[in-house]
Amino acid sequence: MKKRASFISSLLLTTALLSPSAFAQTITSDEPAIEEAPVDEGASDDDVDISAPGSDFGNEIIVRGKFIPNPIRATPEVVSVLGEAEIARAADGDIAGSLQRVTGLSVVGGRFVFVRGLGERYSLALLNGLPLPSPEPLRRVVPLDLFPTSVIASTVVQKSYSVNYPGEFGGGVINLTTKSTPDEPFLEVKFGVSGDSETTGKLGYVYDGSDTDIIGYDNGLRDIPSGLANALALNIPISVGTEFSSLDLQNFGASLNNANTNLIQTNNDIPANFSAEVTGGTTFDVGDAFVGIVATAGFDNSWRTRSGMQQTSQGIVNINGEPGLLPDQNFNFVTTENRIIVNGLLGVSAEIGEHKLRFTNLYIHDTSKEASIKAGIDAINVDEETLLNQGRTSWFERQLFTSQFVGEFEFGAVSVDLRGAYANSKRDAPYQRSYSYAYDDQIADDFVNDLTSPGQSARVQFSDLNDDVYGGGADLGYETNIGVPVNLNVGYSYYLNDRQAQRRDFRFVPANGLPNPIEQERIDFLLSDFNIFTHEIELREVAAQTSVPAYEAQLEIHAGYGQIDAELADGLRVNVGVRYEDAKQTVTPILLQGGTASLASGISNDYWLPAGTLTWNFADDMQFRLAASKTVARPQFRELAPQQFLDLETDRTFIGNPLLKDSELINVEGRYEYYIGRGERITLAGFYKKIDNPIENVAFVQGGGTLFTGFSNAPTATLYGAEVELVKYFPLYDLGGSFFEDRRLLLAANYTYTKSEIKVADGDQAINPVTLQPTDAANLFDDGDRLTGQSSHVANLQFGMEREDGPLSQQTVLLTYNSPRVTARGPQDQPDLIEKTGWRLDLVLREEMNIAGQDFELKFEARNVLGTDYSESQTLGSSTILNNAYEVGTRFSMSIGLNF
Repeated sequence: MKKRASFISSLLLTTALLSPSAFAQTITSDEPAIEEAPVDEGASDDDVDISAPGSDFGNEIIVRGKFIPNPIRATPEVVSVLGEAEIARAADGDIAGSLQRVTGLSVVGGRFVFVRGLGERYSLALLNGLPLPSPEPLRRVVPLDLFPTSVIASTVVQKSYSVNYPGEFGGGVINLTTKSTPDEPFLEVKFGVSGDSETTGKLGYVYDGSDTDIIGYDNGLRDIPSGLANALALNIPISVGTEFSSLDLQNFGASLNNANTNLIQTNNDIPANFSAEVTGGTTFDVGDAFVGIVATAGFDNSWRTRSGMQQTSQGIVNINGEPGLLPDQNFNFVTTENRIIVNGLLGVSAEIGEHKLRFTNLYIHDTSKEASIKAGIDAINVDEETLLNQGRTSWFERQLFTSQFVGEFEFGAVSVDLRGAYANSKRDAPYQRSYSYAYDDQIADDFVNDLTSPGQSARVQFSDLNDDVYGGGADLGYETNIGVPVNLNVGYSYYLNDRQAQRRDFRFVPANGLPNPIEQERIDFLLSDFNIFTHEIELREVAAQTSVPAYEAQLEIHAGYGQIDAELADGLRVNVGVRYEDAKQTVTPILLQGGTASLASGISNDYWLPAGTLTWNFADDMQFRLAASKTVARPQFRELAPQQFLDLETDRTFIGNPLLKDSELINVEGRYEYYIGRGERITLAGFYKKIDNPIENVAFVQGGGTLFTGFSNAPTATLYGAEVELVKYFPLYDLGGSFFEDRRLLLAANYTYTKSEIKVADGDQAINPVTLQPTDAANLFDDGDRLTGQSSHVANLQFGMEREDGPLSQQTVLLTYNSPRVTARGPQDQPDLIEKTGWRLDLVLREEMNIAGQDFELKFEARNVLGTDYSESQTLGSSTILNNAYEVGTRFSMSIGLNF
């Protein structure tokens, strides 16, 4: 018998990538099938009463079977589910913030989700079960801070692998489900303001840019001038001696908008943040079809100022007879970022009998405008420290668009799912500017910039990235009974990711030097048209013969799977299958004409990936799961591309390694689940993973103390741990008083312990990310090292009150902790770089009220109440190098929502 309650759970948990029958709870009966009324989740698992007035069997039919209404319990895999209620309770503005509350998950940089201590490379993010491209050059995984919670209906995190998912699975699959057909017409409008203690009304730095920067779109001011654009199209080095004269290079430099994009100004009163969104939906009948439409539009303009310290180590030195670390570079910095997000969602769905169609379109435009000032010392020359003042401005436009179609068709015992999607992401970074002034106490007794001496420069970069993703497939499901209920599923999927990326780097250089006092002028005067032509300042490309200004990349995967889900005996369920994947991945460097050939990457592998989960429902409210699988983790495009890339979040340059290999994983998990009551549970789990050829971040110092990060495969690694979760409600009516009579207390806590170890044996080899030559693995990794990105301890606690009936009223305290984790292996035998995020305490208050017949929702948030700061550091003995440390501050926000 098909059960509507089972379908609702399936709709929440499954995606277009999965056959709904894979998760549907099969309940058998000798009676003809009827449609079941919704069942209260608090009902007994054994007896479900279904009223069917007017049927041939009387007014009531009793169906006896194992009905498991809790969606976490009903699925054959290990999952965590964030529904709209959980997302709304935490009140995080984007889905990345909400996911950090899930057991075993931590969010790095506020953007990328780490599952059970494994980096984002081991996580797979899907939207409605379909793949997405990433607008981040460093990663193939889409950053989850792109997705406002207003467009997400639910999020499922599956931690055990099943073969109907892509084989690129390590820690888990994160499937975001967008809002779809509403139960009834609605319209919601929300406005919010916020600020934080380190930013709002405080000192920050800004620059002019274009007149439309405030809405996140450049008005053309940052377009590359036509003369320079034509020169770039020739794909030759733009310097004297190629096809360009000195006057050509001067014209290129003068044609740029040097003042508006270069001059950093002080703002002593950084404004507050503002956000607005509108969401609406309706349903109607069209013939035999039940049609629903939902649409969302949002705008968010926020500011963040980070002030702190950035240091690099000069290497291990002798300090008072003990080995220690001293800084080679030592800077204080202040960085102000203005981030503007525009998003929109349009979804249309239709139900025609048992068939369901869904068409979803999502657009997100995320812009970051940043200005940064650094001041400090740099040991540019041996035994000589130089006092520097550096400035940097940047403009990043990230854009994501996806259009998806899903069809779910039911023909009795047979189900057919069809899906297709196109997605495009772009990242445009024009006019990334930087300049540096050095203090001169011999001639000028001032900061000077002659554009040629060490520590004195002016540079501009133009980069862009375009990703196209095509995905599609089909699933066929068949439900039968061969003495026991059995679901059979087979499917095919196709994935193609095409990327084009380009980065051109230029430096302003005077042909014959600059006289004093020209070198004392501020940057907009220094690069004025008058100076450029008077002193013959040329715009020269910073391009060595081995540099890679552009690359093309492609990943193509054909996959097929077969899966069986069967109830072997009363309460004993097995889900087993195998997936076959044939993948070809290439990264091809595009060199400037005359450049030295650079290594291209080509990885072509096919895999058989088995997976199985055994679930033993040994009591009405308890069950045990055992899961095992084999999966893979492929290198990301940017990790393979031999092109330098500056990550402004860490102020660190990354460069790829074209000799990386796929990682292969063996995953095993055991899990005990106790469902106390409706929405309440206790879970205990243990897990183990073995990873062959894990890809690790490796730091190295090159070119005057600059800290780079490369990538290399370690020989092998193991990861194991345990997690525990508790969700429990306590009624408060016994406390007395009208305030408590309809309220309850929520206690939700989870803790995950993870231990990882890299294994390095005698004779193991690894690729040096600098020389790209084989080397003894012990030169890059120490036996017993933790995997990069892995926190040993992750803990979350939520407690608060909420009204059970009547208008919404919630008061929630949220506490999160991530223990220190390694961000990169230390360079030249130095200690690893360790990131510390510490404890974070948040408070969220939500109240619903009716004023003059209008429904309102008021929300107040206090984030990082403890004022926990961020640090990344190296420690040796009593010495510490602060690679990147800054104050975070406490953020306060208030919003009002109108429900029409």
